[in-house]
Amino acid sequence: MIVIKTKEEIELMRESALIVSKTLGMLAKEAKPGVTTDKLDKLAEEYIREQGALPGFLGLYNCPSTLLCSVNEAVVHGLPTNKPLVEGDIVSIDCGALKNGFYGDHAYTFEIGEVLPETKKLLEVTKASLYIGIKELQINNRVGDVGFAIQNYCESHGYGVVRELVGHGLGKKMHEDPEMPNYGKRGKGKKFMEGMVVAIEPMINMGTHRIKQLKDGWTIVTLDGKPSAHFEHDVAIIDGKPEILSTFAYIYETLGIESDEEDEFRQKVLVL
Repeated sequence: MIVIKTKEEIELMRESALIVSKTLGMLAKEAKPGVTTDKLDKLAEEYIREQGALPGFLGLYNCPSTLLCSVNEAVVHGLPTNKPLVEGDIVSIDCGALKNGFYGDHAYTFEIGEVLPETKKLLEVTKASLYIGIKELQINNRVGDVGFAIQNYCESHGYGVVRELVGHGLGKKMHEDPEMPNYGKRGKGKKFMEGMVVAIEPMINMGTHRIKQLKDGWTIVTLDGKPSAHFEHDVAIIDGKPEILSTFAYIYETLGIESDEEDEFRQKVLVL
């Protein structure tokens, strides 16, 4: 069942989403060669609690960590480890926060030092596909419209679109209806309505779309060992159009990146 949110509830969700965004912004200056994902996890938990929130992942489905850190061929759900990141790695950091009874859930794939040009392109295409999908989140469109747009764009660049893992509705539960696949057919699936909030999260592989789970019971990796990228935003339908509740702006401020990619999806001016 899809749970429709009031505008007041969406504002509470925006607060939770922005706590995650600020956490990722803080981690942007820490994610560098020589740092372990264990350390990033500890920093994130401390920071989220300082904001008066709870780590959204810790304990959820028995998750042992605040962050899920997926390095290189890991697609999602990578558990933090004491292995240092090295020059040329990429790491998808997925993070959640719970405040005022509502979840924020948000992810970004970071470059560790200088990465290969083909890896950089994978990240650029995957992030671009996120916004291409968000554009389809409008009244009377359907879930399949979002999935089709993401799939069509990524496959046109020769990349594999993961099938088994999907985005989702978001609210008082981390995972609500509807499921939001990154593939699909136009005009198919559940219809979007005012007040829906979803997490859209392309998970795109450089090679095959096929994946497998490691023995830790969490980490999902590409079957061919090639890199995978993952970007995620929380998006509400407000006045019939998509409104991004999360932001990459704190990451960009840390990294010195200028971008206007979110402007068309934000009705309110974001004050950093």
